[in-house]
Amino acid sequence: MRILITNDDGVNARGIKLLETIARKFSDDVWIVAPTEEQSGAGHSLTLTTPVRLRRFDERRFAVTGTPTDAVMMALAHVMKDSPPDVILSGINRGANLAEDVTYSGTVSAAMEGALAGVRSIALSQAYSREGMGDTVPFAAAEAWAERVLGPLLEFGTEPRTLINVNFPALPPGDVRGVRVCRQGIRDYGRLRIVERTDPRGYDYFWFGLGPMVETPGHSTDLEAVADGFVAVTPLHLDLTHDPSLVALSQRFA
Repeated sequence: MRILITNDDGVNARGIKLLETIARKFSDDVWIVAPTEEQSGAGHSLTLTTPVRLRRFDERRFAVTGTPTDAVMMALAHVMKDSPPDVILSGINRGANLAEDVTYSGTVSAAMEGALAGVRSIALSQAYSREGMGDTVPFAAAEAWAERVLGPLLEFGTEPRTLINVNFPALPPGDVRGVRVCRQGIRDYGRLRIVERTDPRGYDYFWFGLGPMVETPGHSTDLEAVADGFVAVTPLHLDLTHDPSLVALSQRFA
């Protein structure tokens, strides 16, 4: 199995080093093509107005001066053009990618790009609590659980243009309750928090805060699974068409 690893935290991030270690338990044919610098929140963006540069560290390790999508494109169309990967692993991200986060996430978007290219793709993220932030974020749950989660997923034949989104809870490994396959959740956007502050020079600035999650019967979403102490495994697809509206709109334009 030829594995391509990428991320949005940058080629030197702790999470990608951990993911490489885990990937080597499944294959010795592991390639790294990742952004040079952190690209969190880059979403599915492309670099179109400036050159993208490629730096080679060794035979199978590269850095790209661009977004996670740039990195995957560079890997598939240039670095690995003659030896394409069988699977793309994106992560392990520092911080969860749950609910509508997937539309902002560079981690998930890298997997989306792989899915668009017809390559099996899995995004992995480690949630963290307020007690562990920045470079102190603990990856213990991901380290202990990633191999047993990836095993079945690497054997699973995903449908075309689909990907898998995995999130590890912010818990010690022994407190993780298992794996829950669940749907994508959504937060209450109406309760978005904007924190306003003033810098030392007297200018206002703002921080965006996330609203609380919307609870569902049976706690069936990724948000609730992680909050309940489970590893959340969510299949996503790239067709954003809202089928119920097709007939109603067609009638409007008949």
